[in-house]
Amino acid sequence: MIITPNTEELLLAAAYNNAAWCAAVSRDGSFTSEVWSSPRPTPLYYPDAVTLTRDTDTAALLAGIDTGSPRASVKDSFAALDLAPAGFEVLFGAQWIHRPAGAPGAAPALQWSRVTGSAELEAWETAWDGEESTGLFHPGLLSGDTGDSGHDGDIAFFAGRDAEGRIRAGAAANRTGQVVGISNVFSAEGTPDDEAWAGALTGIAGIWPGLAVVGYESGDDLDTALRHGFTAIGPLRVWVHTG
Repeated sequence: MIITPNTEELLLAAAYNNAAWCAAVSRDGSFTSEVWSSPRPTPLYYPDAVTLTRDTDTAALLAGIDTGSPRASVKDSFAALDLAPAGFEVLFGAQWIHRPAGAPGAAPALQWSRVTGSAELEAWETAWDGEESTGLFHPGLLSGDTGDSGHDGDIAFFAGRDAEGRIRAGAAANRTGQVVGISNVFSAEGTPDDEAWAGALTGIAGIWPGLAVVGYESGDDLDTALRHGFTAIGPLRVWVHTG
């Protein structure tokens, strides 16, 4: 892949957007020009650090997180680090994705709406996880009270319901600057994966018209995103400490 100045700008925006989302969910951590990091272990599924540039200083990054935590992890936003000497191994790789503003979208089949209250958010998390809600997605995310990072941005959760009102698909989105990040896209068993993307992208366009959408995916989920107008723009890696 040839990285052009425009692609690089999109990668920087996507990395920053994702770091802001991680900061909001974690309600912890701080930003420098090179990295967002949390000195305390973050919630399950969320990294302890997200790099914001290609030349992030490895020593400074590692000094800002608890590498003694059994699941300490780093999102290497540009697949540019070698953390193996520090006791890390690659957990997975993925591709950043970008969808330009105004790209045509498919019409969703479910009834889609924005999540507006704590009980609804709990039901959304239960549908997303397939188990009982753990409070990972705290009510502060609905009100903008997301901690002291100073990089919160706007956040929305979208839910697609069937005729009985059950949540069958959903996604989360957060806006930073001129991009909207999409994440946590899910569909219940028996619901096509494309439905979640169609519904979420329709919801994003309704709240933030005219803004590009970014995120990251891999495997079948990447293929689905590409069907919905996204383009893969660059690799990332997630490293986990082996302890």
